[in-house]
Amino acid sequence: MSVRSDVPPETLSVELREDGIAVDYTDGRRVYYLGVPASVTESVRVAPEKEAHVLVTDPSGTEGVMVYVNDRKTHDDILESTGVGRVLLDPGEEDELFPGVTVRLDGYAIIVDADPDVARGRVFLFEEDELGERSYEFVTEE
Repeated sequence: MSVRSDVPPETLSVELREDGIAVDYTDGRRVYYLGVPASVTESVRVAPEKEAHVLVTDPSGTEGVMVYVNDRKTHDDILESTGVGRVLLDPGEEDELFPGVTVRLDGYAIIVDADPDVARGRVFLFEEDELGERSYEFVTEE
């Protein structure tokens, strides 16, 4: 297996729809996260072996940045061509992806925490594996 590294994200076009979220990669492809994200106000724990994709949009929800957390499968050059970023963590490590958005490893589980007010936009987490996907939107408590 070749060595993987962190990859900085680029700004991507985003479309928030009634039935999900579409993200346009810089290489012209579009990915679609199906379903309305569940609203969460606290940290989300992503189980080991599941993929974690964090999307932070501008306040309008029309553009944003996407980062894959601990994705060790995708080659750097593929991520660079799509505009998607990646951060790699070791157990016990923590990183601030964006202001107000942190990720850390608890063992091999990924913990994502976000404060949309500090992030100054909308923050989404997509958790997926070959069996399905879940999506979350971090919101402030009322």
